[in-house]
This record gives sequence, structure tokens and C-alpha cells, in this order.
Amino acid sequence: MRTRNIEEWRRPGPTAAQRRTDLWIGLGVAAGAVLNLFLSRSFGMLHTEDAPARIEQIAWALGTTLPLIWRRSRPDAAAIVMSALFIGGQFRGAQEQQVASYALFAAIYTLGAWGPVRHRARNLRLVIIAAMFVWLTVAFVMSWDEIVGDGFDGASGELPALWALVFNLYIVNVVFFVAVYLMGDSAWQAARRLDTVESQAAQLRAAQAAAAERAVIDERVRIARELHDVVAHHVSVMGIQASACRRALDKDPARARTALTAIEEGARTAVDELRRMLGALRASGATAEAATSGVDRIPQIADSARETGLTVHFAVFGDPVPLPDSVSQAAYRIAQEAVTNTLKHARATTLDIRLRYLSSEVELDVSDDGNADKSDKSGGMGLIGMRERVAVHDGVLENGPRSGGGYRVRVRLPHTAVPKEAMAGETT
Repeated sequence: MRTRNIEEWRRPGPTAAQRRTDLWIGLGVAAGAVLNLFLSRSFGMLHTEDAPARIEQIAWALGTTLPLIWRRSRPDAAAIVMSALFIGGQFRGAQEQQVASYALFAAIYTLGAWGPVRHRARNLRLVIIAAMFVWLTVAFVMSWDEIVGDGFDGASGELPALWALVFNLYIVNVVFFVAVYLMGDSAWQAARRLDTVESQAAQLRAAQAAAAERAVIDERVRIARELHDVVAHHVSVMGIQASACRRALDKDPARARTALTAIEEGARTAVDELRRMLGALRASGATAEAATSGVDRIPQIADSARETGLTVHFAVFGDPVPLPDSVSQAAYRIAQEAVTNTLKHARATTLDIRLRYLSSEVELDVSDDGNADKSDKSGGMGLIGMRERVAVHDGVLENGPRSGGGYRVRVRLPHTAVPKEAMAGETT
């Protein structure tokens, strides 16, 4: 699977800047080949009895170098054209040797580094290299008479002249062709690794952006939930008190004043809660948790409900233990939301709030004698908030109509009691 993925990878094509660079390189190399051709003609290197005309020699020099302009955009075609013209120019005895050879090596290297289809680039390079060695052998055989004639006059080396020539021709070419072949593969592998790294970096940036977006959404949900918990309860209480004040304003001014006082206190409490909540949102870590409300404030919820005219029973069972701040806050917010639903929807006359400390759980039980159908339809964001808070702590939420009438919300939140010594240490 890994090999298949490597073979299927396609190197991105050259950029506009790289194509412009190739244009200038191709023109520059072609100019160098023509100049070297003139230099070679000037000292008689290409002068033979059947030498082609000068214009043909210039055409061969340009044909074997100008395709470098397309070496990265069309590496297959450039390598094929240049190798074919290189052999053709040598066959005609008009080939400029030095610059054309380097240009051919550059074309083979580029085919290995930029070939769009990997197996085709590999096979095509092998065919071109094999053709070059075939032509080298053919040219050697064609020049045999000249070589064995007076070609070795003055040879004074330690090795036989003929074998020294053969090894020199083949070994030098083998070294050059193997080098450009391997360099092309190495460049292609480097480009693939770079593309993989860039792709992984892009995926990492996308994952980080998605995580940041999720964090923002989670924070918005948290803020919305906190605002709902803080505002809904107190506004509901103030609405009920305002209704009682309106009904008693003419008949019982004293009762109306009491309701107005309760509204004033509820508004002040709501503002304090909002400030406390905003402070917790601005803070982080333990500072934020410490700024939240906990089970010790559930009696205040009972008092607020009592001020609306409900008969409220509040009781604590078991030995109270210090709770983790997150569990304490969750219990407080669930109690607040359950009481708010009772005030807004249930039309109840009696409310029962019980807090039980069990061995490894804290249980909150809020029940009323109101209209269970209306209370059950009031899920909305409040019930969603309850479920989320319970799910975070791996707790259990039970809500629904009671068998004897009314509605009940019961929550069990697992916890590990915080040692009193640790609590004392935090407050000192």
C-alpha cells in the first residue's frame, strides 16, 4: 500500500516563476552552445571533408539545448527530443559536444525529478541511457578503422591503448548517467517528502482551526447556559412577584410593598449572579471554579420560591461533606433550573427540595404538586443544560410526572469528597 501511494503521487507542476527561469536557462544554454560551436570551428575541431554547412551545425546546437525551456513543464518531451537530436547531430558529424552533453544530462535529471508519471519517467530514462550506450558502441565501431590506424601514435601509457580508450569512454559515461539518474530520483523523493510535510501541516492547521472553533462553540454554549440559569430563575421569580403586586396593589398595599421588596431583592440578586458569572468566565482554572455558586446556596433558591407564595420544604439528609466545585455548581444550577420550571410552568402550590449526601454520590430531589404535563413540555434549553451537566459528571437524571401527581426532577452525581484539610488549606 505504501509503494502504491508513492507511485500514485504526482509532483505539482512548475510555478510561473520556475517556467520563466527555465526560459532564461534554455536561452542561455543555447547561446552558450552556439558560442562553443564557433570556438570549436575556429580551431578546426569540427572540420572534416564531409562536415555539414555552418547553418546546419547551428541548428543541431540549438535543437539539443533549446528544449531545456520546457524541461520542467514537459520533461518527457524535452528529454526525448534532446536525446534524439544529440544522436542525430553526432551521426551527421555536426554536433557541438561539450555544452550539448551537459544539456542532455540536465534533461535526464529533470525527467527523473519532475516526470509526472513515475513508472514512465523511470522507464523512459532507462531507454534513453540504453540508446546512448548503443549509439556509443555504434560510433566506436564506425570509427574502428581510424582508431586502429594511426589513432594511437604517441601513446605512452602503462595500459594497452585500445582497452584504455574503451574503458575511458564507457566508465566515464556510466558514472555520469548513473549520477544524473540517481540525482533525479533523489530530487523527486525530496519533493514528495516536502509535499507530505506540507500536507500534514495543512491538516494540522485545519485540525487546530476546527478545535479552536469547537472551543469557541463550547464556550458560547457554556455562556448561554450560564446566562439561562442565572437570568431565567430570577426573572421568573420577579415576574410572579410582579403579578402578585399587581393583584394586591389596591386591596392590600402592605402585601404589594412586600412583593415589590422581593422584586427589588431578586433584581439585585440577579445582578450579583451575573457579575459573579462574568467574573468566572473571565477567570480560568481553579479561579473560575471558585467563583461559582454551589450547594450551600440552594437554601436561597428555596427562600426565593417561598417568597412567591409557594409552600416550600427544604431538607438535607446525611452528613454533608465538602464536594468538588464542579459537582457543587452542577447541583446548584440543576436545583435552580428545576425550581424555575416549577414557577414558570407547573402552577404548583407546594415545592419539595431534598439534598441527600450518600457514600459516593450527592442526590438532589426537586418535586412539586403542579401540572406535570406543562412542566414536562418545558424542556427547552433548561432541560438540555441539566442533561449536559449530569453527563459531564457521569451522573443519572430522572425527570417526569410523579405517580401521585406533580412533577419530579431527581439527580445523582458521583463525587469524591474533598478532604476538609485540603479545603482549609485552600482558604488560608
